[in-house]
Amino acid sequence: MGDKDKLILDEPVEEGVRTYSKKHGKKHKGYLQLPWYFAGGIVLFWGLLFIAVVKPLFYRLPEPLTVEDASKGVFIAERAQANLYDFEAIGTKVVGSDGNEHKTVQFLLKELNLIKDNIQEDLFDMEIDLQHAYGAYVKWNLVNMYQGIQNVVVKLTPKASTSENYILVNSHFDSQPTSPSTGDDGHMVVSILEVLRVISSSRVPFEHPIIFLINGSEENSLQASHGFIAYHKWAKNCKVVINLDAAGSGGRELMFQSGPNYPWLVKIYKEGAKHYFSTTMAEEIFQTGLVPSYTDFDIFVEYGNLIGLDIGQCINGFVYHTKYDRIDVIPRAALQNTGDNLLGLVRTLSNATELRDISANPTGNTIFFDVLGLYLISYSADVGVKLNYAVAAATIVLIYLSVLRIAEKSNVDSEQIQGNFILVLVVQIIAFVLALALPLLVAYGLDKYGFSLSYFATPSLLVGLYVCPSLLGLTLPSYIYLKLKNTDKVSFAQQVQLILHGHAAVVAILCIAINYYGLRTTYVITWTLVFYVIPLAFNLITTLHDRGYSWTGILKVIQVAPFMYNSYLFYCFIVILTPMMGRFGVDTNPDLIIGALTALGAILSMGFLILLVNMSRRSGLVLFGLLAVAAASVYIASSTDIGFPYRPKTNVQRVPYLQVRRVFYEYDGTVSKDESGYLFNFQDRRGVTPLLESNVDLTGLVNMTSDCAKYMMCGMPLYDHRWVEAMEYTMWLPRKNPVWTPAEPILTLLNKTVQAEGNTVRFEFELQSPDHTSIFIQPNEDVTVSSWSFLAEYLTTNSPPYHIYYSFGIDDTPLRFYIELKKSNRDFTVPLFQLGVSAQYMHVDGDEESIILANSIPDYAVSIQWPAMYKKYIF
Repeated sequence: MGDKDKLILDEPVEEGVRTYSKKHGKKHKGYLQLPWYFAGGIVLFWGLLFIAVVKPLFYRLPEPLTVEDASKGVFIAERAQANLYDFEAIGTKVVGSDGNEHKTVQFLLKELNLIKDNIQEDLFDMEIDLQHAYGAYVKWNLVNMYQGIQNVVVKLTPKASTSENYILVNSHFDSQPTSPSTGDDGHMVVSILEVLRVISSSRVPFEHPIIFLINGSEENSLQASHGFIAYHKWAKNCKVVINLDAAGSGGRELMFQSGPNYPWLVKIYKEGAKHYFSTTMAEEIFQTGLVPSYTDFDIFVEYGNLIGLDIGQCINGFVYHTKYDRIDVIPRAALQNTGDNLLGLVRTLSNATELRDISANPTGNTIFFDVLGLYLISYSADVGVKLNYAVAAATIVLIYLSVLRIAEKSNVDSEQIQGNFILVLVVQIIAFVLALALPLLVAYGLDKYGFSLSYFATPSLLVGLYVCPSLLGLTLPSYIYLKLKNTDKVSFAQQVQLILHGHAAVVAILCIAINYYGLRTTYVITWTLVFYVIPLAFNLITTLHDRGYSWTGILKVIQVAPFMYNSYLFYCFIVILTPMMGRFGVDTNPDLIIGALTALGAILSMGFLILLVNMSRRSGLVLFGLLAVAAASVYIASSTDIGFPYRPKTNVQRVPYLQVRRVFYEYDGTVSKDESGYLFNFQDRRGVTPLLESNVDLTGLVNMTSDCAKYMMCGMPLYDHRWVEAMEYTMWLPRKNPVWTPAEPILTLLNKTVQAEGNTVRFEFELQSPDHTSIFIQPNEDVTVSSWSFLAEYLTTNSPPYHIYYSFGIDDTPLRFYIELKKSNRDFTVPLFQLGVSAQYMHVDGDEESIILANSIPDYAVSIQWPAMYKKYIF
């Protein structure tokens, strides 16, 4: 090789291209840009990667096992499914109903006795206990009181065990009205039965006794779990809980809460579960209250000081708490997935040495997340804080070194390049803001004109409505900047590299800010940065950094990891939260939540990749394409049937309402009001609008604003704390004929006695009412409630009107209670307080007129309704 050839090969790529450009009289900028189709190819490739790899991994389920595999000591989905058919056949299981208190309890006891007949008697003892729980506690600004609630409890103990620390595995068998509860929580109930069957019939030893609790009142304000942990004979020994619940049906179950503050529990999950599905981000979202659900896990932690894992079904939440929550939406493979995980967790936890002395274990929060369901990463929150800062710092340092390198290779003063980078940083801050703001603007606009939830039944619309505007906002500022920027000194490839550095710097600053705020979810941003830092460091070391677009090769390869993870993660939350937006209430724009979530997913998944379209000669075509798709999606969402949110069976609108008769009694016992109608509590942002366009006769429908201002609790039989929270958004449809109820609540004043001190009077009552009743108490301005037979602590932490939510299961004994009121002037011959009785008759359909109304509800909606009676007294 001659010296001349050697010199040519040693010449940097940029210099060679610059020389060629000058010789041929072409614009340097234009020549260095890639063909126009490169930009479109970027978007297409990553979209196909998501469809072909990420989505299949998200929905992947194991092969279900049959009875032929029973000898292997594994979970058999076929047996669990057979139990689930029987469970569903019982029908609805509302607390107090025959289905819940008799049929389901008998079904469970029968199955448990069959299991007991086949245990390894030389290894294990199995005890079955049917608890009738009585008690009360304060939650949601009310007294939650229960009577005769049933729990089916099983204790499995190794004969050789001396451990006094038990594991608790919990699910519930009761249901919401109209729902057979096959997914919530029959899926988990039969999984418990099968796990118990496998463990008790296998010769696999374990150390710690296991309590299996199948409770009979979770849907009814979490009463049964409190009844167990507060009063059951085995409760004091329970130290760790695996709570199993559902907000969907038919997919993988998510581990969304751990601890609190015991990182070894995540280690147990990592060792015991076979099919990982968990993330710290889910835990933090759930604990913010964004998810409109509660679980027994909170009761066990708050009232039993337990620690543990909270696990729930979360996919296909559209059928949750509806009549469509049936076995036909639950594949056998989903049962296998749950069973494999539960069996592994119970076996691992029952042999955990950490359980011998829980207080001796390290404490603290944990960062955990599964990677496409294939494996689980976990580390302590303290390590996470340091890692977050370290990665953000490394990002900033490497960007600074890269900027200096660009200055050196371009023969430009470093201060000038640094000044350019500051301008680029401003451009990328604008881009980041636009990437969030444009989707939110679309969400606001759709909601303003009555088109919210347009993606509810057509989730693919999210791509056009929110992903495309986000990517457009992320790319447009840099596109304009590069069009206006002179690249005679700094090559176009390096200008593009500076743009990516600007985005990385913005993300690093965000990482530092969120980490300082204390969110463990910062890990998502940190790992996104890690996969930018790695190729940047590699490019700097190998000098690919300086060779045209060579630096993009390793970047694009490495970006596969954050793209797949971030798109998987945010797709997960969109799948989970979209159905929940259908029960998020009329007062919140759900599109802002989904729009923000989708935008963040787009930014973190495609933030670096979409900026590479600037390498193309006609990158403006991609921007135009994004704009066109967004515009078309807005049109489809607002002007076609595709954008209508609801579909029969699969994506229904929830229409809860009560068939109400309300009677107001005055102080002298006369009736001042006796009227009937329907009280609607619409669950989603569109409210009544879809029904106004249907065949439902809603003539005379009014809001409750005036009644809520005039009467205690709006003068209505508000069902529970959710109805109370939403009472100002309820709507009233009057009717002429009185609503029929199978009975009436009977309140009897047994005694009225002025106490010895003279400034206090005691009222004693007996209430005969249905199994779901609320008592509202409002003392007059000059009167205070000094004592009562309900929980005294409630009076010190709450203000009137007071709310007592009372339920009973197997025991319908009338409720006796007293109220003591204090009045300074000692005049007890005048009205002192109002008392309202809200009686819910949840086990009947109602009268003929009510049934006609229910049948007129369109098939894209489900009515959840029953008769209710409200009586207001003045004493």
